[in-house]
Amino acid sequence: MIMEQRLTDEERLTLKTGAFGAVFLVSNADPGMLGVLRESLAASEALADASGVVKEALTTGPLPRLPRDSQLEIESVVLPALGRAVRILREKSPADVAAYRSVVLTAADRVARAHDGVAPAEAAVIDQIRGALADPA
Repeated sequence: MIMEQRLTDEERLTLKTGAFGAVFLVSNADPGMLGVLRESLAASEALADASGVVKEALTTGPLPRLPRDSQLEIESVVLPALGRAVRILREKSPADVAAYRSVVLTAADRVARAHDGVAPAEAAVIDQIRGALADPA
């Protein structure tokens, strides 16, 4: 039986960087000032639905520092963080891998749908997020 191991502060920050960063990526994919509030509320509701180790990681410690200069720069931080988060959970809390994936993808989807439906750019970013969360082949 695999026992759940406590996450370090750095590991919790990695999970948070991936989750919050995924939301930020989707929001930036189709920017618009009117949708920001709706998107923020939609994301926070989805992230609040987390439980266990995932909830602890997303609700404790400092907020992640995400780049803001370009979508490519954000992707270069967030997508690897999502992959690392899955590997961390697979090693330390395997039962929470599916929950993390679900919370991140639900938050991303809710952000995309929060304002005028899912734009093609948002759908493309969600596909990138889904790929980053996938198990390696």
